[in-house]
Amino acid sequence: MANGEDEDSRVYQALALPNEALEKGGLEILRVGLIEDELYISARPVLGRPSQWGEVLAEAARRLGAIYAAQTRGLSTKDVTVQIAEAFAADMGAVPVKEASPAPHAAKKAAKKLAKKSAKKSAKKTSKKSKPAARKKR
Repeated sequence: MANGEDEDSRVYQALALPNEALEKGGLEILRVGLIEDELYISARPVLGRPSQWGEVLAEAARRLGAIYAAQTRGLSTKDVTVQIAEAFAADMGAVPVKEASPAPHAAKKAAKKLAKKSAKKSAKKTSKKSKPAARKKR
């Protein structure tokens, strides 16, 4: 699963810090590592809302997409990012988009039918309001 299998497995192979971090400082909020093919994570819960982690993970996916695309001929950043997002959604238990929503033409047909029905109801209401009231003879 991990690269560097020729290395001594007892030595943790940490990534180098980005140059920007060395120059400007910063705050590490997430570290992910593989130890004997098991994922280990340490995080600093500094974000105000848990949903903000979704934004962090989305940005991480885009940057991973760019890294893979730069290293693999024939892959675009968008293609890789979509693959990551689809795998993420599937692993989280989401139903694939193709199964979750009706076909586009079926949705358009349903919308047209609903619009026609609404238009007929409006027309009936309008025609009732516009008819002059019958006068009673005295």
